[in-house]
Amino acid sequence: MDLGIKGRTAIVCGASKGLGRACAEALAAEGVNLVITARNAEALEATAGEIRGRFKVEVTAAPGDITTQAGVDATLAACPAPDILINNAGGPPVGDWRKFERDQWLAAAESNMVTGIMLIRAVIDGMAERRFGRIINITSAVVKQPNPALALSVAARLGLTGFAKAIAPAYVKSNVTINNLLPERFDTDRLRSNIAKFSGSSDKSVDELMETQAKASTAGRFGRVEEFGAVCAFYCSAHAGFLTGQNVMLDGGAYPGVF
Repeated sequence: MDLGIKGRTAIVCGASKGLGRACAEALAAEGVNLVITARNAEALEATAGEIRGRFKVEVTAAPGDITTQAGVDATLAACPAPDILINNAGGPPVGDWRKFERDQWLAAAESNMVTGIMLIRAVIDGMAERRFGRIINITSAVVKQPNPALALSVAARLGLTGFAKAIAPAYVKSNVTINNLLPERFDTDRLRSNIAKFSGSSDKSVDELMETQAKASTAGRFGRVEEFGAVCAFYCSAHAGFLTGQNVMLDGGAYPGVF
């Protein structure tokens, strides 16, 4: 299927690896030009070069921490008028919520709620004027199935989720959509880190724990980042203009609810 977005331009945050990179590659495969951002400048430049080589699209690397004003400014300077925005920031620490201090709660809100809102505010009215816009917030399955060990993430990402739903109806007439993708247990560095954190005193290696948990999951495996990227690309497509304000679970069937 031709997604109808060839020649469009996308900002993809957290794009040097993992789910962000998968989204960038899926968009590039559709002929979308990219501005990608991440904190590690060397890794980001390497990713940009690889995507250029594979997909023959324009890729601009804008290194910086997107959760800071300087990072936001650098990204918007590189691409002030994107057609597509992929909001993505690393999750906050896991652990006992009782032990997190005020500054940690505020940092989580800044990274996983406020940054996304500020980027949306900066680009959405221009999208509406041009009569095309696709905004994807990569959040987490914990938005619909909260986990107390991920309380920082739950609190912050629910704020972004509610905000997106509140404003989405005002923009759909202008062919601008806002949707949230909610991943759980994709094979990424973040997953490996969390499994290592939760394993405690286990004498098994992280690889062994990964294999055991994958087999025990509903799907019998972890998600592949390429699968996530493909879903993201479709939600950014010309065919998805009637689909907005949604929270899309990508969890291999783990969520037990109907809605």
